[in-house]
Order: sequence, then C-alpha cells, then structure tokens
Amino acid sequence: MTLLDKLALRLPVIQAPMAGVSTPVMAAAVSNAGALGSIGVGATNALGAAQMISDVRRLTDRSFNVNVFVHEAPRRDPDREAAWLDAMRPLFEGFSAEPPPSLATIYQSFADDDDMLRVLVEQAPPVVSFHFGLPEEAKVKALRAAGCVLIATATSLDEALAAKKAGMDAVVAQGFEAGGHRGVFDPAAADAQLGTLALTRLLVARSGLPVIAAGGIMDGQGVRAVLDLGATAAQLGTAFIGCPESAADDAYRAALHSDAAHHTTMTNAISGRPARCLRNRFTSWAEGTTEATPDYPVAYDAGKSLNAAAKASGDSGFGAQWAGQGAPLSRCMGAAELVQTLERELKA
Repeated sequence: MTLLDKLALRLPVIQAPMAGVSTPVMAAAVSNAGALGSIGVGATNALGAAQMISDVRRLTDRSFNVNVFVHEAPRRDPDREAAWLDAMRPLFEGFSAEPPPSLATIYQSFADDDDMLRVLVEQAPPVVSFHFGLPEEAKVKALRAAGCVLIATATSLDEALAAKKAGMDAVVAQGFEAGGHRGVFDPAAADAQLGTLALTRLLVARSGLPVIAAGGIMDGQGVRAVLDLGATAAQLGTAFIGCPESAADDAYRAALHSDAAHHTTMTNAISGRPARCLRNRFTSWAEGTTEATPDYPVAYDAGKSLNAAAKASGDSGFGAQWAGQGAPLSRCMGAAELVQTLERELKA
C-alpha cells in the first residue's frame, strides 16, 4: 500500500504545516478537498495542540498532519543575548519603545516535551511530522504504536538516511527555495543548500523512503514536475498563505502580493534559525549587523517584541513574513478551491 493509499488521499498534495499561519479551518478544508491538510503545533503547548487537533477533527473525518519542532535546546549565553538586544535598541527606540530586559526560551522542543507526546499518543492524528530533527526512539515507538504515519523533513541525503534509520514512513525533501524555517538538523553545520529538484531526485534515488518534495511549488505544473522526478507527493506552503482560512494578517498578505514577493531572503535574525521570508526592514537591518544571533527560539523572543512595538506604531516591516521563492505565483482563493485548481492543473 502506498503512502497516498494509506492516507486515502485523492491528490498527491500536502499543505505545509506553517506554525502561526496554518489553522484548523484551513487544514480541514484542504483535507476535505482530497489533499492532506496540516497544522503546526511547534509554537504552542500540549493544551493548545490538543485544542487544535480537536478543532480539525470537528471539521473533517479525513486524514490530516500535525507537525512538531524537534530542535536542540538553546545554548543560553547572557552576554550574547545582551549584545543582541543592545544592537536592536535603536530599532526599538525608533518606535518609542525599550527592548525587553532579558530573553526567554519561548517554544519547547518536542524532544523535551513529554506532555506533547502524551497528547499526540492520546489523540493519535493520522500523520505526525517532524521539523529540525528526529525524536528519540521511545517517542517514535509510542507514536507508531498509536497508529500514526511518521514523516520527517530532510535537507540532505544524510538527514534522509537518518530519518529512515529512525523509522520514518516518508521524508520531506525541503529545497533551499522553500519558505519558512530551514529544516536542517544542525544549523551550525555546513549547508549544501540543495534546490528542490536536485534534492528530490537524490532522495528518490538513494534514501529508500517515499519522498515528498517541498520548495517553490505553487501550481499543478510544479506538482507534476516533482512527481515526474519520482516524488510521491508535493508539499506547498506559500501557495496557501493567501487563502482566507490562513492566519496571515493583512500586512503579510499585502506584502505577499507586492514587489516584496520577488525578493525573498534567508535570515536567522528573526528567530535564531535560518528561515526564508519576504525581505523587509528587519531583514535589511540584519544584513548590516555583525552581532551573533542568539539560538532559536531565544532570538525569536526579541524579534516578536520588536514586531509588536512596530505594529503598535503602524509599521508592518518587522514581522516574520515567511515565504518561498515561488511567492510571485501566489493566488488569492479559498483553500478548497486552491486544491481543486491544483487538481485540474495536474490533470491537464
């Protein structure tokens, strides 16, 4: 039985689990339309995740995906964090605000979150996916015993082979074009920055797992291209940001459909990990600073505080507006309509 058969998908398309953007309403709409909807719970706790899963189940009886972050705990460095806040001080002062006196670890990794594991085992969503790394063997066994299909993101063949060894059912080949956080297991290691096409073909040929291609795919023609390379399915994230069911705010949507869509950039300044987003005032500032960024998600605490100060002054140029290189091809339509459009384009 293939992965698509196991999940009862009519269309080989997965809506990416964009934490902070994907919603239960959008995930359910995608799943009801015959693709695989997703929610990201890496930015919430176990209680919030349980509510999101319940909300999805209330809206659909189809398969859906729940994504967690499996990053290493941040190395706290008070001197580096203080220097980062000092470097950002002029930005805060530009909005008549002060930087926070200190920073916090605002998101807990699934690697250290037994409460999240308990919720996932109890709720047993059809699919659980992992970003930034792989959980320990005991967590994998617990989720597999609960009946969950397990998927991990990989940006290289080595990461894909590690996913296979860990017992994953499939792997997401995340190309360098992809929006949002880069899924590298070790952000301090050298990154070969493989594009979606090269990485997909490499993992199809050598990983020994079903491959889900991700990065720069925005339409049915893009889906067809990666299927022709041997991928089992395509994962699209940026394509769904403009849907009314997403949690993107008005400024994010406007930026996505502006000239900014032609100028995405990879930065670690916003969160502490490399992530592709629309170029804005914050990313432009980051390109000129020499201060070392605190680890993820500590740096995100500073970035979110700055964005809140900017938004309070009516400035939307400091947000985490994640988007891939396919952003100029974004379309405004409901999530179900987008899935139906992708299906028509794929058949054509």
